[in-house]
Amino acid sequence: MIMNLEHDLPGGRTGGAVRVGQTVRRPAGDWTPAVFALLKHLEDAGFDGAPAPRGIDGQGREILTLLPGESLGDDKPWPPWVHSDETLWQVAQWLREYHAVVADFVPPPDAVWRKGGDWEPGLIIGHNDAAPCNAVWSGDRVTGFFGWDFAGPVTAEADLAFTAFAWVPLSARHVATAEGFTAFADRPRRLRLMLEAYGWRGETTQMVRETRDRISASIHDIRRLAAAGDPGCRKLIESGYDRDLAAAVHELATFPR
Repeated sequence: MIMNLEHDLPGGRTGGAVRVGQTVRRPAGDWTPAVFALLKHLEDAGFDGAPAPRGIDGQGREILTLLPGESLGDDKPWPPWVHSDETLWQVAQWLREYHAVVADFVPPPDAVWRKGGDWEPGLIIGHNDAAPCNAVWSGDRVTGFFGWDFAGPVTAEADLAFTAFAWVPLSARHVATAEGFTAFADRPRRLRLMLEAYGWRGETTQMVRETRDRISASIHDIRRLAAAGDPGCRKLIESGYDRDLAAAVHELATFPR
């Protein structure tokens, strides 16, 4: 009899994901049915940059397909390729393709999202956490993203803003330095590069303002959910993630034009 052993999967922000054979198991929540509906829509559309849902296991955990490749894990600093222009371009292309596929997704009327909020026409269901810690890579190519538990209704611009925050990066300097990025004078150029690769035609100053608003909202959501007992968000608070985000909002107030 072949036993499917569980192996902890590194990376992510809140942990708890394990590999079982060719599947990923992770804690379920009230948001799971809505996220599964989203991932099923992506699978039906032929989008292969996200895991596909495969039900709930005997321990009440989500079952998701395993994307091909490796994750970065928890060790820092990250390898240099994370901060390359090619990587930035690939992430922008992934996001653009995802937004195109999700544009016609209408959530179930009873959909519950972890961060709350109601969907209405004009919004999309953003990934909301397409950061390096959730990325999967094969060779030198991004194959997709895990970490869909924070998916929820936003504008496409807001989802782009958070992704730029994570990859340019626009995070606080002490956070970026720990991740291996110190070319701070190059960030305006990298932001323009990412926006051009995505196909966004607005001014970079507008995107910086959107990013500050987006990160400020994330701080509020994380603290609210932690106070309500969400274990993943409590872990984020304990790690100081909300304070790191607040430092970034402060620094971005003087981001070069």
